[in-house]
Amino acid sequence: MEANKNAQEMSPEEFRRYGYKMIDWIADYFQNIESHPVLPSINPGDIKKQLPDFPPSSPESMDDVISDIDKIIMPGMTHWNHPDFMAYFNSTSSSPGILAELLCAAFNVNGMLWRTAPASAELERVTLNWLKKMIGIPDEFWGIIYDTASVSSLHGIAAAREQIHGLDIRGRGMAGRSDLPPLRLYCSEQAHSSIDKAAITLGVGLNGVRKIPVDKQFRMIPEKLREAIAEDRQNGWRPFCVVATVGTTSTTSIDPVMLIGEICSKENIWLHIDAAYGGTAAIVPEMKFILDGFELADSIVVNPHKWMFTPIDISAFYTRKPEVLKRAFSLVPEYLRTNENEEAENLMDYGIQLGRRFRSLKLWFVIRYFGVDGIIRILREHLRLAKLFAEWIEAHPKFERMAQVNFGVVCFRFHPADINNEDELNELNSRLVQVINETGKLFISHTKIDDKYIIRISISGLRTEEKHVKNAWILIRREAEKLVRKEE
Repeated sequence: MEANKNAQEMSPEEFRRYGYKMIDWIADYFQNIESHPVLPSINPGDIKKQLPDFPPSSPESMDDVISDIDKIIMPGMTHWNHPDFMAYFNSTSSSPGILAELLCAAFNVNGMLWRTAPASAELERVTLNWLKKMIGIPDEFWGIIYDTASVSSLHGIAAAREQIHGLDIRGRGMAGRSDLPPLRLYCSEQAHSSIDKAAITLGVGLNGVRKIPVDKQFRMIPEKLREAIAEDRQNGWRPFCVVATVGTTSTTSIDPVMLIGEICSKENIWLHIDAAYGGTAAIVPEMKFILDGFELADSIVVNPHKWMFTPIDISAFYTRKPEVLKRAFSLVPEYLRTNENEEAENLMDYGIQLGRRFRSLKLWFVIRYFGVDGIIRILREHLRLAKLFAEWIEAHPKFERMAQVNFGVVCFRFHPADINNEDELNELNSRLVQVINETGKLFISHTKIDDKYIIRISISGLRTEEKHVKNAWILIRREAEKLVRKEE
């Protein structure tokens, strides 16, 4: 089709035509997603070399743009929506969430002030209260939406730093101060790397992060935390924050939050809970036990885009001390002052970003479309499938489970009886993951704990059914046996 030579905005008729075409494309994509390999078979640079070095000087046809999705973009897509995507915490897009994204782009609001987007500000408050009730987070917690858990945790740690009495870090900073003691942040050896990045960003530094040892189930050992705090105080450190994790990235371990919280309360240290993945599971009634100790937290993060079918990105951050968060970040230049500033809640005051997308629309659409009962049903099935897969692992003489199955992730490795050298086992399992992923039929990931190479399979996709998990197990066994035969 001939390009738009006038280089102007689409007419409503043209937008409607291409809008229908894109919706049809997306519907066909979901309907036929299993016809695509979950992982593309390409090399770095393959997509880039198909694209011109310079932007088009003249307008191009939308038909050509859409055509290039199939020709250029699709061959380079890792399909996170694929039912055989079992590598990471699966950010599955649901159709209602996608429609909400479309509407968000159409509104194109900046929710920095209540006045700039009243509906965005107030819907955010309502949907976060809904989610809080669904999960079971205590009523006194106040919520705000950020983009990812990395940013949510950074805000929690920043608020913890702001709470330190008498240091005035907001006003005086941290550089060149002889009166500022070195700050200490604690987390387990299994905590997410975003905690380290937050420490770097906030001036705490990697040396200011103390990793607490874990037990055999990869959970932080509270007594080791207690000892570390006492030792650090004696040596001139200023303990200010502890990060406990509910659903660690490697093994989905659950730190003993209640015991950790009691230590933090006694020591007057901010407790931040990273429940980015695991927190969603508490929507399921029989999983409410994971909330034990949440009432002692100062801040909590849960990501609906990890396990609640909401398109990435959306991270729900809760704190029972919003006034501390606001004190850390609120700056109101004259051009952003409005008549409602005293009575309205301006969400720009509670974080580093000024611009704010209308992310709560996605949460609103998803919760209303599926309903709480529908979400529970899907999450419960993922939990069942993970336990089923674990049973298959445990029953097989050549495989072993490597961590407790708390949520939808199973950690295991291939361990033939005649191989007991850890280096050989690591190499064997590394090659197993590689050959499985190269088939394009399944995408799995790995981790390393205690120098052991561990395979991870994550069951959290909206479209993943028991048949997909069975096929994954068949493929894993088949490729494992092939590797052993090659070595004989």
